[in-house]
Amino acid sequence: MSEETRKRKADHIKICLDDKAQARKATTGFEDIHFVHKALPEIDMQKIDLSICVFGHKFNVPLIVGAMTGGTAEAEKINANIAQAVEKLGLGMGVGSQRAAIEDHKLTETFAVVRKKAPTAFLIANIGGVQLVHGYGTNEVKKAVEMIDADAVAIHLNALQEAIQPEGQTNFEGILEKIGEIASELDVPVIVKETGCGIAAEEAKKLEVGVKAVDVGGLGGTSFAAVEFFRTEEEASSAEHFLGEVFWDWGIPTAISLVEAAQTVEIPIIASGGVRDGSDVAKALALGASLASLSHPVLQTAVKGAVETENLLSLLVEELRNVMFLVGAGKVEQLRSRPLVVTGETAQWLTTRGFSVDGYARRRAK
Repeated sequence: MSEETRKRKADHIKICLDDKAQARKATTGFEDIHFVHKALPEIDMQKIDLSICVFGHKFNVPLIVGAMTGGTAEAEKINANIAQAVEKLGLGMGVGSQRAAIEDHKLTETFAVVRKKAPTAFLIANIGGVQLVHGYGTNEVKKAVEMIDADAVAIHLNALQEAIQPEGQTNFEGILEKIGEIASELDVPVIVKETGCGIAAEEAKKLEVGVKAVDVGGLGGTSFAAVEFFRTEEEASSAEHFLGEVFWDWGIPTAISLVEAAQTVEIPIIASGGVRDGSDVAKALALGASLASLSHPVLQTAVKGAVETENLLSLLVEELRNVMFLVGAGKVEQLRSRPLVVTGETAQWLTTRGFSVDGYARRRAK
């Protein structure tokens, strides 16, 4: 890996550890999603079953720690700490883009450590979609899967970041066809994920080319336009710096993207992008997600240690359990049948785009 690439990855970790690269004015939309409190829950909170089966794998909780990093010594420690925590709690985990290790095998351990620390957890390999139109094919994707003995592979879409990044690759022509080829040739499920800008219904529909899940990666969390803005601070007059600020809040809010995808395709939807607590997870599941994924809060604990990471995730699990108790949901699947009220800009967007915000109520009435 070139020194330039190594520095870029280190810069990303440093910038993302701070809150300064979070969405500025945009929100996830989860603040517009409201559960109706159930004063008579008629369940025992201690008997609530948080487990769910997705991709044929049982998750103790429908939660994944999203893709973050790899390729540096610090990244190896971060990945090891996260892996140890998700193994103990029975969750899932994704790694950052593995391109660096595919091109420089000396960096393999910064990713491979996750399977050593998490022998039974659901692990997701990661490769950039744009790489598929720049020479990568099934062989490289298989290397990524084999590197961590992955249960699935995520092909990430980051058009905005590539457009702003000084080193960015902006030729995405033919990417959908390449994704379809990979999905048809791999033995593990292919997940297509966005990286902070969301996936609209039209794009989710196009991804029905053998893709087994869509991770919406919506607006409201870490902004990679902001990340690139801070990376180019020393070149304040550069176009990349200017564009990073202009497109800071570009995208589709997570809750909206989730509803659009869930009401359009039948494959599992993963909700990510600004998920910060158990309430967000519960809302995502109620809106149709099969799994929820979060990254930024975990990164902040993973640099400290595995115990700190486990404690954070355990608290989030208890937050989810409490929400389920307060709406009378004894199982994860029952969250989808609990009353929801959708208000504000989220309701306005969805109705303007022709999506149902009261369909949840009609479905529950049957």
